[in-house]
Amino acid sequence: MNTPADSPALFNLLPDGPDFSMEQTAKWKALWPVAGCDEAGRGPLAGPVVAAAVILDPDRIPEGLNDSKKLSARKREKLFELIMADAIVSVASSGPALIDRINILAASLDAMRRAVCSLPVAPALVLTDGRDRPPGIACKADPVIKGDGRSLSIAAASIVAKVTRDRMMTLAATFYPAYGFDAHAGYGTARHLRALSEAGPCPLHRRSFRPVRELQYGEKDSKHATTEP
Repeated sequence: MNTPADSPALFNLLPDGPDFSMEQTAKWKALWPVAGCDEAGRGPLAGPVVAAAVILDPDRIPEGLNDSKKLSARKREKLFELIMADAIVSVASSGPALIDRINILAASLDAMRRAVCSLPVAPALVLTDGRDRPPGIACKADPVIKGDGRSLSIAAASIVAKVTRDRMMTLAATFYPAYGFDAHAGYGTARHLRALSEAGPCPLHRRSFRPVRELQYGEKDSKHATTEP
């Protein structure tokens, strides 16, 4: 016998994409304001991991918010400007040196913590994307698996983090043109691995990541190539 959650009819009624229901539920419980928090850049071989925390104005939520990975670059840029105009936003990053020293998960969570703690308005609840709760957050924090596709606040944070990081990597390409950071944002594409093999790592590369470590010692490993984001 199907439970209500297993019912195909009910499943078809579930929203396709993020909504504001978790935030509204929190408001009914007197947990307000609510911030969404997400990061961009765990997977690349170079550059920082960037986290954003966003408190949306319920009366001025931009239309079309979604997981940043499901949006075109042009759509992300447009939504980024709308979010920055009407929401409360904070951004923080962890660079390659910190990533190499404490590992990418810890560096990501630390960037998320700093983004939340730097908000000019203290949230009563933070909804974070993923399974992990960033340490050192004073208020209640709830991890939400696949949160950027379920919560509008987390979706907004994912867009801010992604656009901010992409802009940082585009700027990085002007200082380190050999790697094509403006084309792949530091991800391990075939083009990036070829450039890394020819030029070696630059200060933005994460030396604790195996492809960089292996290429640094002259061991080519093309199986790590990925498609461009």
